[in-house]
Amino acid sequence: MDIKILFNNLLNRQQSAGILFILPAIIGTLIFIIIPVICSFGLSFCKWDLINPIQFVGFQNYNEIFSEPLFFKILMNTVVFALTTSILGVLIPLVLACILNTKIKGAEFFKTAYFIPFITPMIVVGIIWEWIFDPNIGFLANFLNIHINWLYDTNFAMPALIIVSVWKLIGYNMIIFLASLSGISNSLFEAAKIDGASSVETFFNITIPMLSPSIFFVVIITAISSFQVFDLIYLMTQGGPLDSTNVLVYAIYKNAFEYFNIGKASAIAYVLFLIILILTLFQWGIRKKIVYNEID
Repeated sequence: MDIKILFNNLLNRQQSAGILFILPAIIGTLIFIIIPVICSFGLSFCKWDLINPIQFVGFQNYNEIFSEPLFFKILMNTVVFALTTSILGVLIPLVLACILNTKIKGAEFFKTAYFIPFITPMIVVGIIWEWIFDPNIGFLANFLNIHINWLYDTNFAMPALIIVSVWKLIGYNMIIFLASLSGISNSLFEAAKIDGASSVETFFNITIPMLSPSIFFVVIITAISSFQVFDLIYLMTQGGPLDSTNVLVYAIYKNAFEYFNIGKASAIAYVLFLIILILTLFQWGIRKKIVYNEID
């Protein structure tokens, strides 16, 4: 009986210690995530400029959003940016990872070189690429003799931002693919070689299926982060020229902190949340068809 009591006391102490250690994280999550999410949802049905009292206006903010042609332009910009970045941000790292996995000379150097952009602060990335794209003194203009107003032309501003975003993502996604490639048994490739399979056939019939869980993961996180892009837009184009690079998160920022329309900004935030939720649920729903050997 004494042993049972002692065991229960020890278990209670361990539970108390565990709760004590995770309490700061729980409090932080509650204060900085859960409460703001609930409050912003309520504010999406209100009108507030941070000074005057909050006024409940129902669905007026949502009606205003969906009645503006500019919102649909911003939404299309966001979709184009996220879709293009997600495709290129998966395909390019996948190809590079497969090349580096062949143990080519200088592989470690290339791994480091490709990963450095990912850990470089975005403000540094923005300044460097603004110089590269500058039509007068930039690298592309002077050294490659390409004279394009990249950041000042409505036809080239979005492609320029996509280039920078993909360039920054390559290293992180490539490392994920390299880690997954290292877990594929060489016996599979040896068996394919004995059967006379070409490199292309081996890539599509062995490498891709075995990497499908990692590809699925990278696609999801890349798509979500691309829909939430803000810092790159803020640093390089501020949504211009003529709103050709304006995206949903930047529109949230402008409505909240420039126009002081907190209700409308909150409504746009929940439209973005709904888009990301639907996209993620769709991707999760088709995982069995695209992920090899996927089970519930």
